[in-house]
Amino acid sequence: MTVANSSPRSPWCGPRPTEVLPETLDQLDAWFRAANYLSVGQIYLLDNPLLRVPLRREHTKPRLLGHWGTTPGLNFIWAHLNRIILERDTETIFIAGPGHGGPAVVASAYLDGTYSETYGDIDKTEDGIRKLFRQFSFPGGIPSHAAPETPGSIHEGGELGYSLSHAYGAAFDNPNLLVATVVGDGEAETGPLATAWHSNKFIDPERDGVVLPILHLNGYKIANPTVLARIPEEELCDLMRGHGHTPYVVSGGFDSEDPRAVHERMAATLDDIVDHIAQIKAAAANGTLKGRPAWPMLILRTPKGWTGPQIVDGNPVEDNWRSHQVPLADVRDTEEHLQQLNDWMASYRPEEIFDASGAPLAITTALAPRGDHRMSANPVTNGGLIRRPLRLPDFRDYAVDVPSPGETTSSATGALGEWLRDVIRDNPDNFRIFGADVTASNRLSAVFDVTNKQWDADYLPIDADNHLARAGRVMEMLSEHQCQGWLEGYLLTGRHGIFNSYEAFIHIVDSMFNQHAKWLEGANSIPWRRPVSSLNYLLSSHVWRQDHNGASHQDPGFLDLVMNKKPDVVRVYLPCDANTLLSTYDHCLRSVDKINVVVAGKHPENNWLSMPEAIEHCVRGIGLFDWAGTEVVGEEPDVVLACAGDVPTLETLAATQILRERIPELRVRVVNVIDLMRLHSESEHPHGLSDAEYDALFTIDKPVIFAHHGYPWLIHRLTYKRHGHANLHVRGYKDEGTTTTPFDMVMLNDLDRYHLVIDVLERVPGLMSRHAAFWQEMHDTRLRARQYTREHGDDMPEVAEWSWKSA
Repeated sequence: MTVANSSPRSPWCGPRPTEVLPETLDQLDAWFRAANYLSVGQIYLLDNPLLRVPLRREHTKPRLLGHWGTTPGLNFIWAHLNRIILERDTETIFIAGPGHGGPAVVASAYLDGTYSETYGDIDKTEDGIRKLFRQFSFPGGIPSHAAPETPGSIHEGGELGYSLSHAYGAAFDNPNLLVATVVGDGEAETGPLATAWHSNKFIDPERDGVVLPILHLNGYKIANPTVLARIPEEELCDLMRGHGHTPYVVSGGFDSEDPRAVHERMAATLDDIVDHIAQIKAAAANGTLKGRPAWPMLILRTPKGWTGPQIVDGNPVEDNWRSHQVPLADVRDTEEHLQQLNDWMASYRPEEIFDASGAPLAITTALAPRGDHRMSANPVTNGGLIRRPLRLPDFRDYAVDVPSPGETTSSATGALGEWLRDVIRDNPDNFRIFGADVTASNRLSAVFDVTNKQWDADYLPIDADNHLARAGRVMEMLSEHQCQGWLEGYLLTGRHGIFNSYEAFIHIVDSMFNQHAKWLEGANSIPWRRPVSSLNYLLSSHVWRQDHNGASHQDPGFLDLVMNKKPDVVRVYLPCDANTLLSTYDHCLRSVDKINVVVAGKHPENNWLSMPEAIEHCVRGIGLFDWAGTEVVGEEPDVVLACAGDVPTLETLAATQILRERIPELRVRVVNVIDLMRLHSESEHPHGLSDAEYDALFTIDKPVIFAHHGYPWLIHRLTYKRHGHANLHVRGYKDEGTTTTPFDMVMLNDLDRYHLVIDVLERVPGLMSRHAAFWQEMHDTRLRARQYTREHGDDMPEVAEWSWKSA
């Protein structure tokens, strides 16, 4: 161990040791060798885990999957963080950004004991090591990344580019937490990661934790050199300083350097870094911190494939792109490769790091932290263990007044903002709103009555008008990647939040959504993973009310992406007014292990349902607007008009009113959908309707005209097996968009009330022959509406001033 000095304990970590003793260097190297040995074994071996006999072909896996190149660097970093945790009592978690670092994280979880505690059959014996090796990237086993199955992981690594965003999300509201985050130099070339360096402008030194970025330069990606490894070190350090960090540099592992030397440099540098962090935290705590701190970061340069084979088949492998995946690819078919694998694993001297039974020797695990201080066992990385339910004000108290359907108008998101204001008030340390500079634009401004936007860059006097402050519950940066990553990290470490966005621009995080959905899908099947708060989207400024911004802001296709995911994870809600939005969002914030996508308008629109009616309707998820229809009790309707979304509901009700006035004998049923998953079959989704329930609403043989918020084919996808699907005609967005008026937008896509009436006339048997003049009038009215916009730049009064007339 090291010898501690007599300086008083800092408020953030223990005192600095006076020196790193030789036995500590030996302990660091023993862990490093053991972790490397276990990592190689995971990639290659089925049997003979401790090399009791020379390796034979049948000891190796038939399919070699996994990645070696980044792994030794991760093992090296983990070993040294162990020392820091043990000696200086820091609460630390580890995020492995490189996409293929799974062997390292699994190996370290095994060495510190967490893996065996989590998976009792993989114990500290030779047979336990055999099982550890066999399961890796093997059918019925575990993935090759730091997946949900890996204790201590909140970041899989395959989601390339998001490690720093996840890290800062974990650090928010965790003032004592150090998030050690390894950024691979390939990952550092991605757009999300390049942006994420700026997260340090959003950390409150007093109330938040600390992210330690560790830029791991091993020089190569899959088949190319990396940019940051091939620029001068001075230029790289200047780049990091320009991002607001203080860079510390450690290099080693090249040529025949004494292993102790690089361990000694790394240990001393980490002590300097932790001292630097402690000074910042102490100054923040006592009020003497001046300006924004330049938080430390580490640049670690080691060879790719460090300690692995140097030459294979005459080609360089260590410190080369060839070590990225499996350096020895033909161990089952080439005796030379098999012998090289045997020599490689033997070079770690397993007899010095494991005892006769297979358990790690004391020197190997001497620096392993204990209990929850182990990075693999920290409760923060299993956020459901520390999650506290939100204290939610009663959303009914925020209801908008609806004396009768359509009599009043409200901004749905404006009403939601008043409720969210008090959610923030009542949950000051575990709820945040994230958004790419759109919180006010999406009409959530009421939240600024009780909070500010967190900001730790420079201030100007006018910034007070924009609610900027060092601490706040609203996180805004003009990067959807950053907002999504922050929120994911925040949720996975036990907290709550929402991500509000313009609907068209949420596509920027399609891949991140996919990866988080996959994480939840995996975590839901792992008993020891406790439920975490759902990822809640609020998509406003949506396609039908982006007429002023034009086609670039018009795209509802995120819904189609979401519906591709497993039904136990995703939900899509299309509330039709303010009260249904309030009821929906209360449900979303109470849910766990879901991704909830809610689309709602921000502009004043008609209120259709009183709060009691809204609650009943939201609980059902789908139902009749019997106050709007003209069907006769006990008789089937002639036509069903269905709608999902606020503007489609408006147009459907306007069409219903026209039909009621012009063809009063027509029996019209109006069905409104809030929960899009209700259209699924009950065999496909837990919210799905049975065939009998679906038939009762939509009939099996009557025309159904469905006005949908998004692309029409999504509704067909959900209902293609239903009875009467051939009678279903869906109107929605058809990629016809421009800068125009609100009503012209719906006319461009044939979603307008007049076209819905035309659809009814054309699809209800016998109507066209009896009402041909009416059919022509509807076409003429559409032309007149179009011409009015061209002449006046606005919608004609009968549309703009329309209101619902009760029967």
